[in-house]
Amino acid sequence: MTDRILILDFGSQVTQLIARRLRESGVYCEIHPFNRMDDAAIRAFAPKAVILSGGPASVTEVDTPRAPDLVFKLDVPVLGICYGQQAMCAQLGGTVETSDHREFGKADVEVKAPSKLFEGLWDKGGQYQVWMSHGDRVTRLPPGFRVIATSPGAPFAILADEERKFYGVMFHPEVVHTPDGGRLLENFAKRIAGVKGDWTMKAFRAQAIEAIRRQVGKGKVICGLSGGVDSSVAAVLIHEAIGDQLTCIFVDHGLLRQGESEEVVRLFRGHYNIPLVHRDASDLFLGRLAGVSDPEQKRKIIGSTFIDVFDEEAHKIGGADFLAQGTLYPDVIESVSFSGGPSVTIKSHHNVGGLPERMKLKLVEPLRELFKDEVRDLGRELGLPETLVGRHPFPGPGLAIRVPGTIDRAKLDILRKADAIYLEEIRKSGLYDKIWQAFAVLLPVRTVGVMGDGRTYDQVCGLRAVTSTDGMTAESYPFEHAFLARVATRIINEVKGINRVVYDVTSKPPGTIEWE
Repeated sequence: MTDRILILDFGSQVTQLIARRLRESGVYCEIHPFNRMDDAAIRAFAPKAVILSGGPASVTEVDTPRAPDLVFKLDVPVLGICYGQQAMCAQLGGTVETSDHREFGKADVEVKAPSKLFEGLWDKGGQYQVWMSHGDRVTRLPPGFRVIATSPGAPFAILADEERKFYGVMFHPEVVHTPDGGRLLENFAKRIAGVKGDWTMKAFRAQAIEAIRRQVGKGKVICGLSGGVDSSVAAVLIHEAIGDQLTCIFVDHGLLRQGESEEVVRLFRGHYNIPLVHRDASDLFLGRLAGVSDPEQKRKIIGSTFIDVFDEEAHKIGGADFLAQGTLYPDVIESVSFSGGPSVTIKSHHNVGGLPERMKLKLVEPLRELFKDEVRDLGRELGLPETLVGRHPFPGPGLAIRVPGTIDRAKLDILRKADAIYLEEIRKSGLYDKIWQAFAVLLPVRTVGVMGDGRTYDQVCGLRAVTSTDGMTAESYPFEHAFLARVATRIINEVKGINRVVYDVTSKPPGTIEWE
């Protein structure tokens, strides 16, 4: 079995990044809420090491999260990050207090003693940038620990009990603002815990195919195919495992980009020869969306209509035992968060829920252990074309949330043409793979323009392009003005109905990547 590390989540906003950094170095790991892993579950997981995440609580308060005591008795290395460090120290006999001197943002730590944690990376006496986010701090070490690095606001910035292989850091090594953080986590995993770091997509592919065959047996599987990366990779992987026991259902809601519907049918029915039901339900979707402008209502209508159509087509096929979904690891993590997930809904999740309960089917979710970038790697391993695997994220409601206000076919056609020109120019400039997501938005605004000798009164097209590593935060892409001018000229000249083009430079936060 592949060596693996257990990450116990105390509720940090960036816990997922711990797993991402480890996976990037070939180390398999899983995140579990600290209070959902009893002793039997931890022993069954058989971790080679345990990492305690950060969190929003204060160790100094009553009834705040603590690690299961078993963690410190397993005879495996333990790394506590920020709140995790404080919880570990409090549980092992140290003292944590609220400090008058808080540290938020960039700070420098000074290495006071050599350690395996620093091997090949940091030297004694050196100062190195990290990212802090804490108000409490350790004021008395537990027995067996010593200080191996300090910062101006955290005299016990990095602690170590080298004999038991217990380590604690007050900063967050998982975020990009700690430049050497990934290497520190890799040192902990490989040099201290002895994890081989041999987890690859080739190995995952073989394991996943075996698991699918074991779960499905001779049963029939139906898969909702959107044409996006996740559902496409899931479909090809499942088809490789069970062949014609899989049937894909492609519900075309009329909200896809230019040429996408034809591409889906051509790729899966033609190239992969996967049994595919193609249902053009665009009239039904657009009919139900007519006159609706509220984005949340749009999402709910699209979700419920999708379920209706998918259910109808599935019953025509008949005899299905399993429903395949492209659920990813971030969805799984959020759904089992110890705090019950985010307290505020910014916008409904793009994925459509409700199908398994309504159809009384068991779920096949072969991608539920993977992050988005790992799904792309698996797609390449499976031989999917780069034009599909490397495609920018596309929301489930499609262009419905890129036409703020009410939707109709005319607006969608205008948007498709503008979007296609924009993406074509991005690809021609060699920028597509440098951008996380790029798209056009048709704004519910009309402006006066002059074309030839005549007055126009047409709509405004907004362009959006962002850079990001995970979609949690994003910055607008810094196009050269000449590029934007060229795109604007093409859109205005070639797309009837648009007479003005603007570029969105809002970061996330405070904005979201999509406009709705």
